[in-house]
Amino acid sequence: MSGTPTAASRCRREAGAGANRWVVLVVLCVSLLLVAVDATVLHVAVPAVTEDLKPGAIELLWIVDVYPLVCASLLILFGTLGDRVGRRRVLLLGYALFGVASGLAAFAENPQILIAARALLGVGGAMIMPATLSILRQVFPDRRERALAIGVWSAVAAVGAAVGPLLGGFLLEHFWWGSVFLVNIPLMLVSLPVGRLLLPESTGDRDGPWDVVGALMAAVGLFGVVLGVKRLGGGHPPFDPGTAVALLGGGVLLAAFVRRQRRRRHPLVDLRMFARPAFSTSVGCIVLAMLALVGLELIAAQYLQLVLGLSPLETGLRLLPLTIAAMAAGLVGSHLLHRFGPRRMVSLGFCLTAFAVVLLTAMGRQDNAALLLTGFVLLGFGLETTLFAAYESMLSEAPASSAGGAAAIGETSYQLGAGIGIALLGSVMNAAYAPGLSSVPGVPSSASAAAGHSLGEAYEVAGRLGGPSGEALRHAARDSFVHGLHVTLLVSAGLLVLGAVMALRLPRAMECEADVPGPREAPATPVRAESVR
Repeated sequence: MSGTPTAASRCRREAGAGANRWVVLVVLCVSLLLVAVDATVLHVAVPAVTEDLKPGAIELLWIVDVYPLVCASLLILFGTLGDRVGRRRVLLLGYALFGVASGLAAFAENPQILIAARALLGVGGAMIMPATLSILRQVFPDRRERALAIGVWSAVAAVGAAVGPLLGGFLLEHFWWGSVFLVNIPLMLVSLPVGRLLLPESTGDRDGPWDVVGALMAAVGLFGVVLGVKRLGGGHPPFDPGTAVALLGGGVLLAAFVRRQRRRRHPLVDLRMFARPAFSTSVGCIVLAMLALVGLELIAAQYLQLVLGLSPLETGLRLLPLTIAAMAAGLVGSHLLHRFGPRRMVSLGFCLTAFAVVLLTAMGRQDNAALLLTGFVLLGFGLETTLFAAYESMLSEAPASSAGGAAAIGETSYQLGAGIGIALLGSVMNAAYAPGLSSVPGVPSSASAAAGHSLGEAYEVAGRLGGPSGEALRHAARDSFVHGLHVTLLVSAGLLVLGAVMALRLPRAMECEADVPGPREAPATPVRAESVR
């Protein structure tokens, strides 16, 4: 049921005048673009960093992983802090910290300084990410406009993930590795005054003290869980001491956090939101969609390079249609959501993705460019359709006063889904791949065991063996990898079908009646320089 023109017009006036809302959206999207780019820009610079700083294996792992670990751990803390002290204030502090940390990372003289700088970048990212969504929720109270804004926001996120490696590669060809961080500083120097002038301030429910202990419990608990999941994805067994302690300790802290929030009169996170089917279902759909996307992208990149023999640049170009399709889905998502409603849109998105995944099971040892193009386009469009509709439903279902906490929950679900996807689908892939190498004629059992760890390691073992035995191992490893890829795709398709069934709990139609801020909500003031304190 659509809202009356009078209600929608009143809310638009309260949120900011006409085109200024869209200027705010541009500022927020630039913020998101920086965070999304920084999550992937370092990947291509790892060899140059290794050559220059000479980090150990553990230090190199932390250089890559500390940013997403810290960022995912602090999303709830800073999302709820923004609801309390002001979302724009937290966002601007995030800008400043991101710029300072970028400078430290660019001129790091040893691995320890680079790890610390990357951790500070994660803190800045955790301040920026939920703030962009919660301010967007406030500035666009009319759901139809908000859906369009979220579509643009999600398209920018897809662009950032794709631009990171390309930007990093360009900078490394012309400058030193620190330039991949240094590029953030001028953008932050522009974003700070522009954000100060144009972004409206808003807060949520300020009743009662902010739960500092609960915020720390959530941060440490999430850090443990995300670290444990990443270790699983890196091949560590579940009962490895480091993995088990991280998962168990993080899980216990999160359980204690939930218990604490239920008992508090003024909780840090209003867990009653999860009692709403649309909210809890949307969060579950985000986890499942990311689980499929990240795991499949990782395996697809390995297939393109190790089976088809494509270069990293050729691999990136083959995966580019997936990103372009995701951008297109974000831009048309508002129209599709209004036409089909959340239930059908998320379900159809999951089904389209499952169809694309099943289609990709036709991949074999020979290159089939048309098949890959079709599969990746359908995969990108289907997944982004699902993610867009789930995010929009989750954010619209949450009270405006809890927008920061709701945005943080959505982003945390995104990060957890990505980590679980790498761990789960990676484990399925390994379980299906390794048995095919257990008895290759002429290959010693020790060599077969080593080759069973990964296709890349199998090629190294085959190169050392040489002759007919090495060639037989190479062929067997390639065939086993393709078999494992097919099994993993079918498991992923089953999870996506599960997501389509889960989405049936979402509302059938898009309720477009505008939200009017409650008495405790600080309304977004008209976006004028003189209105900013």
